[in-house]
Amino acid sequence: MCGIIGIVGTEPVAERLIDALRRMEYRGYDSAGLCVIDNERLIRRRAEGKLANLVEALAKDPVDSDIGIAHTRWATHGAPTEENAHPHATGEVAIVHNGIIENFKPLRDELREAGRSFESETDSEVIAHLVSQLVESGKSPEEAMGEVLPRLRGAFSLAIAFRQHPGLLVGARLGSPLVVGYGEGEMYLGSDALALASLTQRIAYLEEGDWVVIRHDGAQIYDAENQPVEREIRASGASAAAVEKGNYRHFMQKEIYEQPTVVAQTLGSYLRQSDNSVALPQLDFDISEIKRLTIVACGTSFYAGMVAKYWFEHFARVPVDIDVASEFRYREPVLEDGGLALFISQSGETADTLAALRHCKAAGQTIGVVVNVSTSTMAREADLLLPTHAGPEIGVASTKAFTCQLAVLAALAAHMAVKKGLMSRVEEEEVVKHLLEAPAALNAALDHDDDIASMAHLIAPARDVLYLGRGQDYPLALEGALKLKEISYIHAEGYASGEMKHGPIALIDDEVPVVVLAPSGPLFEKTVSNMEEVRARGGKIVLISDAAGLEEAGEGCMATIEMPKVHPLIAPLVYAVPVQLLAYHVAVVKGTDVDQPRNLAKSVTVE
Repeated sequence: MCGIIGIVGTEPVAERLIDALRRMEYRGYDSAGLCVIDNERLIRRRAEGKLANLVEALAKDPVDSDIGIAHTRWATHGAPTEENAHPHATGEVAIVHNGIIENFKPLRDELREAGRSFESETDSEVIAHLVSQLVESGKSPEEAMGEVLPRLRGAFSLAIAFRQHPGLLVGARLGSPLVVGYGEGEMYLGSDALALASLTQRIAYLEEGDWVVIRHDGAQIYDAENQPVEREIRASGASAAAVEKGNYRHFMQKEIYEQPTVVAQTLGSYLRQSDNSVALPQLDFDISEIKRLTIVACGTSFYAGMVAKYWFEHFARVPVDIDVASEFRYREPVLEDGGLALFISQSGETADTLAALRHCKAAGQTIGVVVNVSTSTMAREADLLLPTHAGPEIGVASTKAFTCQLAVLAALAAHMAVKKGLMSRVEEEEVVKHLLEAPAALNAALDHDDDIASMAHLIAPARDVLYLGRGQDYPLALEGALKLKEISYIHAEGYASGEMKHGPIALIDDEVPVVVLAPSGPLFEKTVSNMEEVRARGGKIVLISDAAGLEEAGEGCMATIEMPKVHPLIAPLVYAVPVQLLAYHVAVVKGTDVDQPRNLAKSVTVE
């Protein structure tokens, strides 16, 4: 959500600013802009819509300099128009902002009373006027920042350029990430390491409340008390090579196909194949003493947590609470002593999840995180860091990050069971063996891509689609529905199969496709009974099952999708593939923007 880049350079920056914005397109945005300082003038170019529109505007009216800031905006306050696009500017300063200023209305009223006028509907523009007001009165950039930042309530990362100080930029963060990059005679600010990867591998992460002044020769970082501090400079590890689609039509398609490889990589970090055992990082606490597990996440990561709840309670016999992060703090949860709070996030920067993490930390919980970015804020604040190894995920709709999260969570559940003495050595070997079968099973699931593509046109005309599943397949039904509505814009809902007769069955008619996830096994017959209830009311069924399940219940379905026969432990990983592919192919048939669906952002850094 919103991408920020700033360069204090030794050569022209416009093209490099655009390149960095391209690297952050995956975050989600609906307008873009940049500002350079040229001969003590702040020169802006902005455009609504995709980055290509900004590139076109620059081609018609070029600007350049050796210092500048740029931004991709995901609209919060104000429509995604050119007037609301960043950077916002006054005569003295230009700013780009990621986040939300919660008290912008009283600040704007105060500034208007002081005679200042506003060009946009955004909350962000108040920052430009607050800083400008102080600079115009003779304050230095450092003095202005020291006075303005304590007045802002909410979440923000900022990059600010000053007309009369063309050799510096100022950055700040509170609740939203910002990275400082160190180059040769150049310095950089960016939303993440990937944005700076083509510029430098030497970065420092600002901590909560930090702000920084960067010049050609380095950076001076201040903490929330305006005291100078040092922050570790480290190698970013982000690839400088542009992330490419290769021969795939979309990043989402590419990332679906990467799942066998990245799940294998992830499992390789947590399983020892030499003796078929689970091998987690050295822990600073006794996991066998954990009395209760609290899982908190958002969106697709929340559904991974729902699946994991089955595993933790089945294997480790630990009671599990699971909450969506946006609701967690506000219900004043009871957190028992000796609890482990586990947070799941692709980016490690999700605002709601990070706030919940800090709530649990303050309550004395041990903090674990499952995250795809091991240098993220959540990762740095955790007691137990469990990285996935999915690699950069560019498509906004999460795919490979989800299956890698499941792989990590399964390994953690087994490890906890072993440490609690609830899983014998033989049982551990059996669990590890099945987990190691997952990459091959994912490959087998991908073999049915053409079959799924050929029936996508049956779903594309629908206005509503229902997904059904029992047990571990219930969260997969929720995930399938989420994927379909995210990228095809078809209204879809997931339900536990047994809940059909408690309300959703009223929606069934011959215009509503019903996707049923039902691997053969102990719950299969009950799910078939629910299918018959749907069929009796004219519902069109798409059955996703293995060969045995399709043979028993596939007759009379609108379509069937065959999956390999797998152990129930890895079924959630395998059955993720057909619901991802179904959503993908339906979106392609409808012609929607698969990788950057409307209104969505990859990294949600505001509540």
